[in-house]
Amino acid sequence: MHPLRVENLSFSWGPHKTINEVSFSIEAGTVTSILGPNGSGKTTLLKLMLGFLKPLSGRVMLGDQDLASLDLTMRAKKMAYVPQRHSAVFAYRVLDVVTLGRVPYSNIFCRITDKDYQLAGECLDQLGIAHLAGRSYTEISGGEQQLVLIARALVQQAEILIMDEPVSGLDYGNQLMLLKQLRRLSQSGITCVKTTHYPEHALWTSDRAIFIRAGKILAAGNSTAIINPDNLKELYNADIRVLESDAGSHKMRTCVPVFD
Repeated sequence: MHPLRVENLSFSWGPHKTINEVSFSIEAGTVTSILGPNGSGKTTLLKLMLGFLKPLSGRVMLGDQDLASLDLTMRAKKMAYVPQRHSAVFAYRVLDVVTLGRVPYSNIFCRITDKDYQLAGECLDQLGIAHLAGRSYTEISGGEQQLVLIARALVQQAEILIMDEPVSGLDYGNQLMLLKQLRRLSQSGITCVKTTHYPEHALWTSDRAIFIRAGKILAAGNSTAIINPDNLKELYNADIRVLESDAGSHKMRTCVPVFD
């Protein structure tokens, strides 16, 4: 089952194509990581997948529906977006920030109901941050803020969660906390797609990985299969080893750069 398919997608900001004939499928209930160097087209690809940009050619399919045929409300009910970490201007309560995810379901006056607040509380609890509900969003940690944005996305009750470098700017502990939650979300049936600069994060949490460079896909497939020294060398022009070690009751792979 493929809830999201990208078919022959192309886009250009100028004379040269930023995204060039890109095609892939995302399976339901999985985590997919999109990796590539700066300027490779990762964020542009996400914006095309979300419908924020109009492609030169090709299309994005949500199940059997063309994304271009859906209005903004229908898109919001099918896909939720978590941007990179940002600084809030207003000191809204965490519960109010999360409840904003119910706007696609509200009436013409954008009235938020008691049921909306109840659902927001349940999503905070699902992510283990229910204790933050009454706190000011501007006063919690960066990792907690990112989890709040994910809770806001979950409140949309969309089946697909799309994230642009969700661990950007977070310390190591908060990165690990966030990655664990993404794994749990996929196990609950939510389809997760994220961009990342860290191939080891893809190894730890992702079922599939997509390598993109200069707007073209270099490799796509099972994370443990395609995240290897040869592909990493082609993607980043760097020598990187993939090592396996014991991690409690199971084995984990990680990436280690080679310094001469």
